[in-house]
Amino acid sequence: MLENSYQTELLEAGCDEAGRGCLAGPVFTAAVILPPDFHDPLLNDSKQMTERNRDKLRTIIEREAVAWAVEAVSAARIDEINILNASFEGMSLAAAHLQPMPEFLAIDGNRFWSKLEIPFCCIVKGDGKYANIAAASVLAKTHRDEYMYRLAEEFPQYGWHKNKGYPTREHRLAIREYGLTEHHRLSFNHEIDQLELPF
Repeated sequence: MLENSYQTELLEAGCDEAGRGCLAGPVFTAAVILPPDFHDPLLNDSKQMTERNRDKLRTIIEREAVAWAVEAVSAARIDEINILNASFEGMSLAAAHLQPMPEFLAIDGNRFWSKLEIPFCCIVKGDGKYANIAAASVLAKTHRDEYMYRLAEEFPQYGWHKNKGYPTREHRLAIREYGLTEHHRLSFNHEIDQLELPF
């Protein structure tokens, strides 16, 4: 069972991202403040959940959270500042849009920087430890998947309805055949001989 938050003295938001390893599409980030008594047995690291359960949890989280926000950082911006900085920027933007404003951020991962003057703590695999980070991972993942489904209708040849922009063999072969789109991250390696990443 996940703990609700990393600490309880300050109003805390959990923050996470989805789509860092993709070749195409934005990276999506989310920040979530949960009520202290929030609990749902389905909630876990979004990567460990089925799509159906993620979609079910998204509705519950968006309804019951004290506050939540989702941000998308474009492929062009990722190419401009790199994927790590884009993830940090997105989480900062999401946290800044919360009302009430959080007093503490619990960040999934081992690094973070922000222009926000809010204390934070980085937690490796935090989405499998704390409910507010897990909730942020669910929102980031479901909002990104929804976005990629819409893009897939416009660009069906890349298989984004299945691979969501991740570097599968199918996606790399499609890039070789059809070239890159405006939604691809030009700073990423798109060659077929590169290792595939799990998603």
